Amino acid sequence: MKAIQTAAFELLLAALRDPAVLPGYSSQDWDQIIRLGRSADLLARLAALAQQTGVWECLLAAPRRHLSSALRLAQRQRRELDFELEHVGEALAGNGVPVVLLKGAAYAAAGLDLARGRLLSDIDILVPRVALPAAEQALLLSGWVTTKRDAYDQRYYRTWMHELPPMRHVRRGTAIDVHHALLPLTARLHPSTDLLLARARRLRPDSCLHVLAPHDMVLHSAAHLMHEGEFERGLRGLVDLDALLREFGSQPGFWSDLVPRAVELELSRPLFYALRYSIDFLATPVPPALLGSLVQASGAQPGRWSLCWMDMAFRRALRPVNPLVADRWTPLARAFLYLRGHWLRMPPGLLLMHLSRKALFSHHSPVPA
Repeated sequence: MKAIQTAAFELLLAALRDPAVLPGYSSQDWDQIIRLGRSADLLARLAALAQQTGVWECLLAAPRRHLSSALRLAQRQRRELDFELEHVGEALAGNGVPVVLLKGAAYAAAGLDLARGRLLSDIDILVPRVALPAAEQALLLSGWVTTKRDAYDQRYYRTWMHELPPMRHVRRGTAIDVHHALLPLTARLHPSTDLLLARARRLRPDSCLHVLAPHDMVLHSAAHLMHEGEFERGLRGLVDLDALLREFGSQPGFWSDLVPRAVELELSRPLFYALRYSIDFLATPVPPALLGSLVQASGAQPGRWSLCWMDMAFRRALRPVNPLVADRWTPLARAFLYLRGHWLRMPPGLLLMHLSRKALFSHHSPVPA
């Protein structure tokens, strides 16, 4: 990698690891940080970290305006999320099943440190598969409608995927994804939704809304990042994981129980990769013996040459999508991981059909990926 590419990325990583370094950055440094942070959806997170660390007033005025703007957007999205969650809870309260918030909505509703400065795009929820029809009907009655009307799209989601076709509210424009599993039905890994629901934690006694247990929240974050194949926000995914591990890692028994839970949910390999690159990029304080325990318990580590290839790919694809931190191998790495993500999600015949149709019709009506 060119020196400027490596230097620019290291500036961003250093700030994410320890925001106390930010007052020492020059205007040129900040120019690179702002561009990379915006590409990665991490400007608001940097602002929140700078405020938490107490260095906010020491930052240069110009970059602080950019950070303030991003933080205001995150705060507005948080207020909108709180409003939407009340409506989601009311819509689904009568179904008599737990409704588990996932990803950004869960981090915010649970009051996690990670939610400070994290941008949000939609609401993801998890319900038992048997409850899908009732949940969909309840949301329809409350104003959410499907955004995928093509017959193939409907079949794609309802037959093979782990979620209903995405829904959007007709008046407010807010999006909701209703999952019945963490990974597609056709995927090679099958984390049990029943096991996840058994440990889910209710947010309030009077609400049907829940969040995953700490171990399961970490494992879902790892699976979502390492199994999906699209890495436009890959670095933000690592920041999420790092923050979760730092916050939950102080709880008694968290580290000792993480590996057995990963094995139980069939998520050892995604956890291995997620921990490996979180440590590599963000110096996440993972106990030194944990990766060894994970490999010993489940054989999560790939072979030597496979791991070298994966390192080459992930260490490029997890960078922000920005010319500042790309080299000539970056497009190849992203393309490889995109195809790998689909390969992990579908058997060969279905994968060939899906990608062929996507290539054929992408200029008319994109097929979901």
